[in-house]
Amino acid sequence: MNIRELIIKLAKQQGRIKTSAVVTALGNTKSRQHVNSIIRDMVNKKLLLKGGTTAGSFYVLPENSHLIGNEVKVKLKREDLEEHKVFNELKEKAPFINDLKENIASILFYAFTEMLNNAIEHSGSKYVEICVRKDKTHIKFIVNDFGIGVFRNIMGKRNLTSEIEAIQDLLKGKTTTQPHSHTGEGIFFTSKGADTFVLESFGYRLRIDNTIKDFFIEEVRPLKKGTKVTFVLDASSKKHLNDVFSDYVTEPGEVGFDKTEIKVRLYASGTVYISRSQARRILSGLEKFKTVTLDFEKVTTVGQAFADEIFRVFQQKHPEINILPINMAIPVKFMVDRVDKPF
Repeated sequence: MNIRELIIKLAKQQGRIKTSAVVTALGNTKSRQHVNSIIRDMVNKKLLLKGGTTAGSFYVLPENSHLIGNEVKVKLKREDLEEHKVFNELKEKAPFINDLKENIASILFYAFTEMLNNAIEHSGSKYVEICVRKDKTHIKFIVNDFGIGVFRNIMGKRNLTSEIEAIQDLLKGKTTTQPHSHTGEGIFFTSKGADTFVLESFGYRLRIDNTIKDFFIEEVRPLKKGTKVTFVLDASSKKHLNDVFSDYVTEPGEVGFDKTEIKVRLYASGTVYISRSQARRILSGLEKFKTVTLDFEKVTTVGQAFADEIFRVFQQKHPEINILPINMAIPVKFMVDRVDKPF
């Protein structure tokens, strides 16, 4: 029996094999380097499939490709969980995580640990369900709890009147129910790092699609108790975590999160933007930032009171904040330009 035949025999018997097992079966008569060269050739010829990392590589026959695994699911008790330890345990169960490019791995680690930390710190759920999956093109994770729910939690702690108001605040960034121990940046930056990011909780779903630079809010049934987070990213993306952060810093090289963008259409009453109260909802919490971009895309008109509240009243109180209106239709620009601005 030649070495190739022995390798195939061992793979049939054991399912997964390592180079060391082949060397041992040969009675240590062949070097590890020699066996590795044969295995690499068999992988190139699709006679074997490789799984795991460089340090922990293993091999299976093509008919046993399911043994490599491209998905791991766990259900854990929330109490005493530590997010970084959970991630390290997942890496052991899902070797494909270790094969990700460095930039993708850094985003995945940040996003996963931030979302699991939210479930640990805020949900009150007894259990947390976790799934990490990789297909031919994308890496995806889901963190699912059965607790208070992200939108209802924010509503209660910030005295808001609806889930929509909670979503509005989340999209600004720096929204947290525990300001002394959290900066509120986790969901914001996780949503920016993803290609697709979804929050679902008690009948409401926020879906952010960064591939088309848009977001969607849906009412869904049946009600999802607790919070379900879904994060999807192209595994070949050139996006890097540092770039995600730097997009929201006013001065390059500074440390801190002081820049945000508001989608004005989210604050519509019907299709009209006329009242000071609507403007105040947009402005709520923005004193934390140095630069605020107001995106008027799909907004066809605004009222004088609305524009005055933002571009005169708020600016008089906060002259240090730079407000940048973009994507203004002609009627919107006309109304904004009419405001007697304080500078």
